[in-house]
Amino acid sequence: MVELFAVAIITTLAVISPGADFALVTRNSLVHGRFAGLIASLGIAAGVQLHVLYTMLGVGLILKESPQLFAMVKLVGAIYLVYLGYTTFMSRTSSSPSSVTDSGISPLQAFRTGFFTNALNPKTTLFVVSVYTQVVQPTTPFAVQVGYGLFMSVAHWLWFSLVSLFFSEDRLRTLVLAHQVLLNRVIGVVLGFLGLSLAISHP
Repeated sequence: MVELFAVAIITTLAVISPGADFALVTRNSLVHGRFAGLIASLGIAAGVQLHVLYTMLGVGLILKESPQLFAMVKLVGAIYLVYLGYTTFMSRTSSSPSSVTDSGISPLQAFRTGFFTNALNPKTTLFVVSVYTQVVQPTTPFAVQVGYGLFMSVAHWLWFSLVSLFFSEDRLRTLVLAHQVLLNRVIGVVLGFLGLSLAISHP
């Protein structure tokens, strides 16, 4: 019971802390609408499952014990965030809620962006690896460990779905889309800053 409580608390704190996932879902929801935000949230949840999978297979321990390999993962994640930031910053599309809802990004694009934003985020790597190495006991049944991983994914999906529902509200979108270029630049700078800070941060 103590282990379950610890996993739940740590997961909740990790999920609600602002980061690249939050910035991505916010932008998708505001610019492309509710469906795009929800699909991106699903992609994020799938990304969490990837972290859980390789951690349970033992790869997470290799990353934890190999600073060089983890540094490579950090660099790839940082480059991806900077790329997202650059493309978002340079986007000058100005649309109305009615037109953006049905165009601009496909469900596959929304899912893929959410997935890779999370899958290439070394902070999520550290979070999942830490939970499975520091909190979850080796004697914990395999089925329970799988359940913890599913809980992490569902928690991410629920939280970012709520974020999407909030930022895709029609009146808010109408207000924000009137200043879409500014929104793109702000979120682009945030994503780029997150990528650069990730690249120069210590393991």
